[in-house]
Amino acid sequence: MEPFVERKRWVFFGLPFTFTVYTVEKDFIRTKQGFLSTMEDSCYMYKVQDTKLTRSLGERIFGLATLKCYTGDTTDKVLELKHIKNAQEIKSFIEKTSDEERIRRRTINTLSIDASTDLDGDGIPDNLEE
Repeated sequence: MEPFVERKRWVFFGLPFTFTVYTVEKDFIRTKQGFLSTMEDSCYMYKVQDTKLTRSLGERIFGLATLKCYTGDTTDKVLELKHIKNAQEIKSFIEKTSDEERIRRRTINTLSIDASTDLDGDGIPDNLEE
């Protein structure tokens, strides 16, 4: 599949006059910022845990959105793709691909919903006082 390549845009008219480029591929999400001095950062797709799409009034008027990716990455806990077009399509791609990559790499994390602990295995939580 061909990667998504989007530019950060001005909210006013959605014009791409910034020097920030977002690339969403099967394995990575990359951001490249700057004109004279550039900075490039990437995050493995399997590290993306959750996504959030927000649209301000100005973004809604000009067909843009901001996509936040909550990751397990050490450098970027929250990776923001600001003022991009096709945000809903990119969000769906990231959610689907990050799940596939976690399964492929066998890095699926499960959360313990039950706050009580049963250390002896009798079915009764041990942290309750009787």
